[in-house]
Amino acid sequence: MLLGATFIVYMAVAFAADPLAALRTSTSPTRVQQMERITDLLSLDLPPVVRYFKWLGGAAGYLWGNGTLGMSVVNSQAVSAILGAAVPTTVKLVALSVLMAIVLGVVVGIATALRQYSAFDYLTTFVTFLFYSLPVFWVAVLLKEFGAIKFNDFLADPHIGLPTILAAACCVALIGTLVTGGRWRIRAFVGGIAFAATMAVLLYIDQTGWLLRPGLGIIGIAITGTCFAVAMVAISPGLGNRRGLGAGLTAVALGLAVYFPVQFALVRPTWLTIALLALTAVAAGIAIGWGWGGDDRRSGIRTGIVVALGMGALTFVDRVMQAWPAYVASPRVGGRPIGTIGAVTPSLGGNFWFATTDVVTHLVLPTTALVLISFASYTRYTRSSMLEVMNADYIRTARAKGLTERVVVVRHAFRNALIPLATVIPIDVAAVFGGAVLTERIFSWRGMGTMFLEALRAGDPGTVMGYFLVTAMLAIGANILADLVYAWLDPRIRVTS
Repeated sequence: MLLGATFIVYMAVAFAADPLAALRTSTSPTRVQQMERITDLLSLDLPPVVRYFKWLGGAAGYLWGNGTLGMSVVNSQAVSAILGAAVPTTVKLVALSVLMAIVLGVVVGIATALRQYSAFDYLTTFVTFLFYSLPVFWVAVLLKEFGAIKFNDFLADPHIGLPTILAAACCVALIGTLVTGGRWRIRAFVGGIAFAATMAVLLYIDQTGWLLRPGLGIIGIAITGTCFAVAMVAISPGLGNRRGLGAGLTAVALGLAVYFPVQFALVRPTWLTIALLALTAVAAGIAIGWGWGGDDRRSGIRTGIVVALGMGALTFVDRVMQAWPAYVASPRVGGRPIGTIGAVTPSLGGNFWFATTDVVTHLVLPTTALVLISFASYTRYTRSSMLEVMNADYIRTARAKGLTERVVVVRHAFRNALIPLATVIPIDVAAVFGGAVLTERIFSWRGMGTMFLEALRAGDPGTVMGYFLVTAMLAIGANILADLVYAWLDPRIRVTS
């Protein structure tokens, strides 16, 4: 498949693009010499089929470590070097947005399926179709205006105001009421709690100037981590499982106990340091889950790992927040931290946390744009799949056995509802990795999409083929991954040699 696809694309580029087009009408005195150089560089004196097999030999050697993908006509660089700069940029842009879109889409899709034909279901359907139909360039422009320019102006004097706080609290309370099922008293109670909590948080942010000096601190991590642990236990083993709850809360206690010692390791870290700390958190989660034991030891280990990684993530976020005041005050930032152009601030300098904060501020807008567009489709896919599964015979059988609704949804319906998504998500990830072209152009990110457009306009076959080689391998790998995920989700499917 890869050989056939590369042959077709190479022939299309060879016959449609002319690398010498700009020089043919040029008045430069060195026009002839430049045309000869490009002809020799790209072997344009050979037939396209011969050039393809010459490129194929170099690409095969490159994949084995001793070949080349050719040279770029645009900037006379090796195609491998151009890919080496473009691929990390696209990974940085796409990875977080795809992960957030999948998680939010699956969670909201399941919630709407369980609350079918409710006000929450209708509202979510309207919002998702609205986001799905919006052009990404228009969303990006609005985000630039209100998410960066207006917000940066707001940071000069970050006073929220009581009317805004009341409006936000009412919106959160309304969403909580719509999501919650059951009698009106339960829904009113949840809405009241959501209103009070939102009011308290926003008043605290407004009165303390938290936006100028943000941070979680050990108290904030304790509260957030405990809520996260309880939520994970409620979803997976259930709050009635005392061993699972004990494993989650033990992971929270351990994270709080090592909070201050870990700060010494985070003074001048590297990404290798962060990776080693994450592996340590996984090991600690496994030990905690194993220590609590019980009949469902696997569930305890899973809970311990997830909560331990969550506590590590909260500690990392807290450390990034500590660098925020100095970052905003940097002369290169000038009090306007949310970036609208590029992946980083030029000549920023600073330590690891400065660089990480800078990357995060430049990721906010493009990531939000991609999430809003992708989230809608994942929500609809999940809702449709979940509704189909919930009406299946084995779900009615599980309920007839007396299983709780949580067990029916989480252990029986959820896993089977993911099977259709196992086809959609890998292919979408491969497609998005090929370059969020419009998003990259609007926010001036030098990723795969921008590289492909520039190479196509210049008739640069080597760079176009380098781009296509990466995306084609990802697409084929995504199909293989989807087959493996089928076997993991559906016990009726087995992977055989």
